[in-house]
Amino acid sequence: MSDGQTSGQASVTARTRVGRPLLSLALAAMMDEVHAHSGAVYLLADDASVLEMAVMAGLPRAFAAPWERVGVSAPIPVAEAVRERRLVWVGGEEDMARLYPRIAVVLPYPFALAAVPVATRTTQYGAVFVTWPGSHPPELSERERDHLTAACDRLAVRLERAVEDSVPLHSEPDLLAAPTVGGAAGTLGTVEAARMVARLPYGLCSLDLHGLVSFANTAAAELMGVPVNQLLGSTLWASVPWLNDPAYEDRYRAALLSQHTTSFVALRPPDDWLSFRLYPSTTGLSVRISRARAVAEMRRVGPRPGDAPSRLVTISQVLSLAGALTEAVSVQDVVQLVADEIAPAVGSQALVVLGSRAGRLHVLGHRGYEDPHLVERFDGLPLTEQTPGTHVLTSGVPAFFDSRQELERLYPARHATPDGFASWAYLPLIASGRPVGTCVLAYAEPHPFPADERAVLTSLGGLIAQALERAVLYDVKHQLAHGLQQALLPHSLPRLPGIDAAARYLPATRGMEIGGDFYDLVRGQGPAAAVIGDVQGHNVTAAGLMGQIRTAVRAYTTVGQAPEEVMRSTNRLLIDLGSDLFASCLYLRLDPERGRAVMARAGHPPPLLRRPDGRVRVLDLAGGPLLGIDGSAVYPTTEVDLAPGSVLVLYTDGLIESPGVDIEDALAALGRRLAEAGDRPLDELADELVRHSAATQERSDDVALLLLRARAEG
Repeated sequence: MSDGQTSGQASVTARTRVGRPLLSLALAAMMDEVHAHSGAVYLLADDASVLEMAVMAGLPRAFAAPWERVGVSAPIPVAEAVRERRLVWVGGEEDMARLYPRIAVVLPYPFALAAVPVATRTTQYGAVFVTWPGSHPPELSERERDHLTAACDRLAVRLERAVEDSVPLHSEPDLLAAPTVGGAAGTLGTVEAARMVARLPYGLCSLDLHGLVSFANTAAAELMGVPVNQLLGSTLWASVPWLNDPAYEDRYRAALLSQHTTSFVALRPPDDWLSFRLYPSTTGLSVRISRARAVAEMRRVGPRPGDAPSRLVTISQVLSLAGALTEAVSVQDVVQLVADEIAPAVGSQALVVLGSRAGRLHVLGHRGYEDPHLVERFDGLPLTEQTPGTHVLTSGVPAFFDSRQELERLYPARHATPDGFASWAYLPLIASGRPVGTCVLAYAEPHPFPADERAVLTSLGGLIAQALERAVLYDVKHQLAHGLQQALLPHSLPRLPGIDAAARYLPATRGMEIGGDFYDLVRGQGPAAAVIGDVQGHNVTAAGLMGQIRTAVRAYTTVGQAPEEVMRSTNRLLIDLGSDLFASCLYLRLDPERGRAVMARAGHPPPLLRRPDGRVRVLDLAGGPLLGIDGSAVYPTTEVDLAPGSVLVLYTDGLIESPGVDIEDALAALGRRLAEAGDRPLDELADELVRHSAATQERSDDVALLLLRARAEG
C-alpha cells in the first residue's frame, strides 16, 4: 500500500448509523447482478492492518465467524484482494483446499467465491466477497468479472464521498431474507395449502437461514416423535435429541453454502430409520422426511449406537488435528502424528510421507506396512518418473484411487503400488506456494472418496505440508547445530601417563539450540591438564565462545601457566572479547606420579572423588566467580590426593539439574551411584552415570561428563 493510500485510509471504528444503508444496498445489487447467493463487505480499520466485516448477506454470519476480523496479511481471499488490489477467484472446493486450506478446513463444501478490492486510485477502503453454488462453472465469466469490478469501483466512489462529507462508515444489519407473507392466492389459498400439506404421507419442515424451524406438518412431528410446538422456533438438532450430531448440522451448512440438494439418514431409537432430504434456496431450506427403505444403505451411512464413528473427519476433529500439528517439531514427529491421529480419523490403514530432494523422491517416514521393503520403491524415484507420487508432487493436484483397477488404468502396473492395499489417496504437500512432499494414505478395502471427503483430505494435506516444512527446517538446523558443537569438542581423548579417561556428551532433548558445554584433556610441557566448562546460553554465539575458551585453555596450559593463572588469563580474555555471556569452568593440573591434582574453580559444580576403598565425597573446592564477570577476580587452587584407583567425576550442571529435584539430593544420588558402581571400566561407568541420572531423561540442557582414574604404572 502506497503512502498516499495509507494517508487516505478510511475508518470504520464509528458505529453510529447515518443515512441510508449504503453497504447493504450496494452488496444486494452486486449479488443480484451476478446471481450470487451470499456475500459480505469488509472495511479497513484505522491502522489499515485489519479488515472488519461490515455487513453480510444471504447466510448467517456464524458461517463466517472465524473471519469477522482478519489481518490484511491473512491467507484468505478478501485480504489477498486488498493486498494485491485485484480480483481473487476461487473456482470450487478443490481450488479452496489447494489455495486457502484454512477456509477449506472449516467450510469443506462445494461453492465458488470471488473477492474484489474496494478502492479508488489513492485510497483502499476494503473488499467484497460473493459466493455461488457449487454448480457455478469453474471459471468466472467476463460479464461477472466486469459487473463485480464496476460495482466495487462505484462503491469505492460512494465511500470516498461519504468520507469527504464526514459521514462515518459503519457496520449495518445483515441481509437475511424475510419470510414471504400472503401471496396471490390470498388467505383462502394459504389455508388450502396448509390442508394439502397436512394430507401428505411424509413430513415437511421449513428452516430459515439460521436453521430454525418456521413450519412443520403433523407427519413430520409424528415421524420425529416431537410435537409441532416444540419444533417451531428451534433447530432440529436442538429439539430432536437423536439428531444432535455435528454430522447432521454439517449437512444443513453444506446445503446452504453449495445450494445443492443434500440428504442423510438417521436412526430414531431404537430401530426406526428416517431419510432427510434438504432442498436449499436463498431464503432457507425445505426438508422432506420419510421412512428410509434401503436398510443396508442406511446402516452404511447413518450412525448407530455402538457403531464405529464415521470416517469423514468433522470440523472439530480437523481443528484439533491442526492444533496438534503445530506442536510437531521434527519430521518424525509429523509422521508419528499423521500415523497416530490423522490416518485413523480418515479410516486409512497405512501411510507414507515423501519428500523431494535433488530432483528425487525420498521416504521421510511410513507406518502400517508389514514389509518395509514395499516402501523402498518410492525412495530415490526421479520426479520425471510417471508415478502417482511424482505426478501429485509436481502438479500440486491430489489423486484419489477408489480401487487397484483405477490406479492401474492410469499408471502402468510397474508404477502402481504393490503394497497389498486396495485404494489410495495421494495428497500433495504444498507449503508457501511450493511442493515439499506427498502424503500417501492407503486403505485395506476399496474406498470411495466423495467430494466433501476429498476436500477435507486436501485441506489436511495443506496442514501437514506446513508442519512438514517447519520440521524439515528444524531437522536441518538441529543437525547443523549439533554438528558444529561436535566439531568443537575433542574427537578423542589423548592417552595420558598414569591417567585413564572417558567422556560423554548428550545434547538437550528439548529445543533445537546448540549448547556451550565443553571438556578437554591437554598434554602440555609439564603435567597434563583437564578442563570442563559451560558457557551461558544455547545458541551459535555460545558455541563459538566455547570454542575460543577451549582454545585459550589449551594455549595457556601449553606455555606452562599454573592453574590459577590459566583461569585468570581465560577470564581476562573473555572480558576483552566483549561478550555478554559468562562461563563456568573447572581446571585441573594432574600429577599422577606424585598422587595429586591441583584444581581451580570458576563457579562450576564441585567434582566428586571416589577413593580406592569405594568411599565417595564431594570436593568442596575454593574458587572464584564465573568467567567474564570481574577482570580482577582471583581463582585460588586446592590440592587433592589422587591415589592409584581414585576416580574423579567432572560434569556440567545438566547431569544433576532437573525441574522439581533439589540439587543437593541429585548430587547425593550421583554419589551413591558412583559408590555402588565398583571398579568397572571407565566407559561402562560413564554410561551408567548418564543412563540413571533423572536429569538426562528429558534434558532441557546439554550434559558433559569427564571421568579420570589414576592408575598405578608399571
